[in-house]
Amino acid sequence: MINQKKILIVDDEVDLCYLMESYFKKDNHEVFIAYTLKNGKNIMEKVIPDILFLDNNLPDGIGWANADFFFDINPSLRLYLMSGYHPQIPQNIPNKDFTILPKPISFQDLGKLLL
Repeated sequence: MINQKKILIVDDEVDLCYLMESYFKKDNHEVFIAYTLKNGKNIMEKVIPDILFLDNNLPDGIGWANADFFFDINPSLRLYLMSGYHPQIPQNIPNKDFTILPKPISFQDLGKLLL
């Protein structure tokens, strides 16, 4: 059995967020969604999630360039950087727990990520 986690998804693709939320909630994880970087930061400060799925290209900024903000709030955060492109790995998150997830995301693999 998987321990319940608090998961934050920051992505402007509404359908993807809904699908991911549904997938994680079936295992009783607590899921929070933000469609902008600003809202993601606000939720991060209030909720302090265990896991963050962070898109790179957001309407109000580059998600990956703000990874250090999220790690400052929760240094033990598990970060999944998502992108449909192959951007350069940000230099502001060395020695941190992060994985790059290329889009489209395989839901078959999502469950393995939380083990």
